[in-house]
Amino acid sequence: MGILGSILILGAAWDVNLSAALYALPDEENLVQPTVRADRDHLHLEARHNYEDRNATSLFLGANFAWGDGTSLALTPMFGVLFGDVHGLVPGLEADFGAGLFEAYTEAEYVVDLEDSTSSYLYAWSELSVRPAERWRLGLVGQRTRAYRTDRDIQRGLLLGMAFRRIEGTVYLFNPGSDGHFTVVSLSLSY
Repeated sequence: MGILGSILILGAAWDVNLSAALYALPDEENLVQPTVRADRDHLHLEARHNYEDRNATSLFLGANFAWGDGTSLALTPMFGVLFGDVHGLVPGLEADFGAGLFEAYTEAEYVVDLEDSTSSYLYAWSELSVRPAERWRLGLVGQRTRAYRTDRDIQRGLLLGMAFRRIEGTVYLFNPGSDGHFTVVSLSLSY
């Protein structure tokens, strides 16, 4: 049946999201960061590669909690393991807030490096956006990561996204107007 058949079977009882982000970096080799998320009721499973650091894979187990309809809040506390070029433990939290046209999303995690405790660090990604039309969103983005290096500890920029049925694409322009600018193009499929 293969991987696709397994995912489709899971899709009947699970909410599954497959995504990939291409980091087009000016002074380093480009980076592709794939993520797979699967949710069923309160259970959250997630696998990532090149997310916390290059050549590192993380696996997470978490719990989903959600409140509200028009104004909504969803929280997913998670705990993960990291292996590859970095070995560690990763407690984290994803939070999603929506109110009318406005959305806010943030995720934060602390990477506990098991081989070198001085290399442990906080990773964060945050978005604040507005949906002027049902399929479009635009806003601000910020992140702190170790997957690539720039002169800035916190990257910040603009985002423009479009959704059509189960597919969403977003372009992120980080550090616009600076020598350390770069682009991230993200594509996701949910079912």
